[in-house]
Amino acid sequence: MDWTSLLALLDAHDYTIAREVILRGVAVVFVIAFLSTFHQFPALLGERGLLPAPEYLARPASRRRPSLFHWRLTPYSDRLLRGMCLVGMVLGASVVLGVAQLGPGWITIPVFLAMWGLYLSIHSVGRTFYGFGWESMLLECGFLVGFLGAHEVAPPLLILWFLRWMLVRLEFGAGMIKMRGDRSWRDLTAMDHHHQTQPMPGPLSRLAHQGPHWWHRLEVLGSHGVQLGAIWLVLLPQPLASVGALLVILTQLFLVVTGNYAWLNWLTIIIAFSAISDSFLRWIVGGPWPGWGWQNLPAPGAADASPVWWHLLILAVVAFLVALSRQPLRNLFSSDQLMNASFNRFHLVNAYGAFGSMTTRRFEVVLEGTVDPDPAAADDAAWRPYEFKGKPGDVRRRSRQFAPYHLRLDWQMWFLALRPGAEDWFVALLEKLREGDPGIRRLLRSDPFGGAPPTAIRVTYYEYRYATGQERRESGTWWVRTDLGVIARI
Repeated sequence: MDWTSLLALLDAHDYTIAREVILRGVAVVFVIAFLSTFHQFPALLGERGLLPAPEYLARPASRRRPSLFHWRLTPYSDRLLRGMCLVGMVLGASVVLGVAQLGPGWITIPVFLAMWGLYLSIHSVGRTFYGFGWESMLLECGFLVGFLGAHEVAPPLLILWFLRWMLVRLEFGAGMIKMRGDRSWRDLTAMDHHHQTQPMPGPLSRLAHQGPHWWHRLEVLGSHGVQLGAIWLVLLPQPLASVGALLVILTQLFLVVTGNYAWLNWLTIIIAFSAISDSFLRWIVGGPWPGWGWQNLPAPGAADASPVWWHLLILAVVAFLVALSRQPLRNLFSSDQLMNASFNRFHLVNAYGAFGSMTTRRFEVVLEGTVDPDPAAADDAAWRPYEFKGKPGDVRRRSRQFAPYHLRLDWQMWFLALRPGAEDWFVALLEKLREGDPGIRRLLRSDPFGGAPPTAIRVTYYEYRYATGQERRESGTWWVRTDLGVIARI
């Protein structure tokens, strides 16, 4: 067998469905990410945003973060930002619709690298509002999945294996963060409060929270079983790899229906398909049981073997990524494990994890305004709340499902409620509300004053919990809250 035939063994002909799911799935997430940015970035970080990007770009420190906005020909403007988002959405749509895959085998590489570059440019100036692990996940996927290639070439086995390595970092990293972090994960009580205290509950979160104690123990055991145990199945021969991936998908779907974690869960599901073979999927719909082995390979020299230049390109890319994997691998087994960390400014081969520390009480910051000409003398009835789209506010309002769309301001309000303070963006938010800023009002669910600027704003602190079944029947409320007092007024 010559070296050309040996390279042909790197074609993963039994993963054509997986490739299509991954390419189109990641492209969908990019479209959603660019759409979220199109609508929210100008108000949060634009020319007149809470943390204006032009001011940040003027600082020498910003040069450490790669961005097209550093070029003299492309200084930041809201118009340019929106144009970049539109280009990103069009590129993503071309993959979702399958148009890009009809081109030459290499065409998916520039398409995904362009989306990666555009989103990296935005992420680099996004700071607080883009400081989430799933942002780095999307960037890592964006760089990588284009090398799966279009229909003209077979799916590269090495790229699929690197996606499995990413899946291990995601799941095992999250499991180890939990075991090393909060004691509640070790004594199996972590889920006793989580559905109620998570950043942005969904419509089924209250039902999940009110489950019996034994059910919450099973939730924790199930999480540990998959993240610390079953995840390693994806590195074994088929059909065990597919079984392991399916277990990951099932646990992620449970998280999808009980919370709002932007595209974190959906992207994990998409990546898990790197371990699911076509044979296994055919068996699920009634085909024969898939045979054991890494893949069903064609005979050496088969007509559909990918060209040598393609294999050499894939080998070079994977070698580069393997070289970047040293720190992430060491981090997985380190007693000082980092959570959601990037070891290079391009967000390639990152460390992941979530909920290493659990909260048992839910606090909310509620913003209220008044148009009373004498705010100092206004009674409570004169103060009317601003309602956010996702975070709890009105106790009668049921939580909604927003994920995979990312409500960035709502998420920051959850973090703020954990440790109320004079964050720069929050001070700017209060000032914008006082001015009746239309951009900020569009990020809210409702403005009680219809765009008119209030005479004063106050910040009230509450503790929230889900209403019991009896409380809901008697009062119709979704939440019960305790007033902890006014903590600021402007």
